[in-house]
Amino acid sequence: MLQIDYIIDMLFNIYFYMIIFYVLMSWLPNVRENFIGELLSKLVEPYLTPFRRFIPPLFGTLDISPIIALLVLEFAAGGLKSILHLIF
Repeated sequence: MLQIDYIIDMLFNIYFYMIIFYVLMSWLPNVRENFIGELLSKLVEPYLTPFRRFIPPLFGTLDISPIIALLVLEFAAGGLKSILHLIF
């Protein structure tokens, strides 16, 4: 069971940091134009899109949807680990 916890933590942490790196890349001009930016866009945007659809930007430019998406990701990781603890 410890190995499953470790794998789940590792996968969710990798995706967590991918989202953070993607958001930080949005602050720099033309950074998303390279291979890494495009790869992160393909991996992160499908997850962020539903949050952006329901959470409008504050003050016209401040997008808080990645923050909510990260919180949901953390809750999902904890919930998945709890369910696996009940099963195994």
